[in-house]
Amino acid sequence: MNVESESVLEIKHLSVSVGDREILRGIDLNIRIGETHVLFGPNGSGKTTLLMAIIGSPKYQVTQGSIIFKGRNIVGLPIDERARLGIGMSLQRPPVIRGVKTRDIVAACVREQAKEEYITRLAERANLADFLDRDVNYGFSGGEIKRSELLQLLAQDPELALLDEPESGVDLENIALIGQLINELLHKEHPMRQRKHAGLIITHTGHILDYVNARTGYVLLDGRLICEGDPREILETIKSKGYRECWKCAG
Repeated sequence: MNVESESVLEIKHLSVSVGDREILRGIDLNIRIGETHVLFGPNGSGKTTLLMAIIGSPKYQVTQGSIIFKGRNIVGLPIDERARLGIGMSLQRPPVIRGVKTRDIVAACVREQAKEEYITRLAERANLADFLDRDVNYGFSGGEIKRSELLQLLAQDPELALLDEPESGVDLENIALIGQLINELLHKEHPMRQRKHAGLIITHTGHILDYVNARTGYVLLDGRLICEGDPREILETIKSKGYRECWKCAG
């Protein structure tokens, strides 16, 4: 079987609740090795809920369906086990962690023993070498926080990267570097057949598509995937006609 035909993530009829409220209903999605997919949707549509369910946050309860990662249903597995299997995530609003140095959290993300020079090289690529001895995200700008998240993902080197609005709060000077780091994370420098990593990116503005190519786009409305197609075509429709046009498909 060709690598490009193998699924790294297959979601089947997934429903997810937070407390007594159902957020996602009947989600079906398939990402193959080497592919990058993009998720659009208005605020409150359930985009972050989907990523949190995939990564295994205990607040998000799977009530129906399956999340299959590399052929294994991971529903019920804790976050740390999913991370060891090869799933990583950058949060939209990462927390400040006082008392923990950026250097230490990057070292913890490396699967094997982290050598100091390796951590420094990674930090230099993210333009964060001077931040390694600062507390995680403390006093960081929006762009610095996003680069810190990507630095940790680069250290983890996950086979599936979940990116929640990586361009949110990032100025124009930083967004090009954010895009470069995502491309590095997803091995975009290699032909599709040689890539071993895949990505699912939430974007509210679509700006990240100026720097990162994606194969498939989806629109999530009211907890349901109601559209799938070319990401740029979907984005242009949203820009010109808004999500009201997408509601026509939902009807």
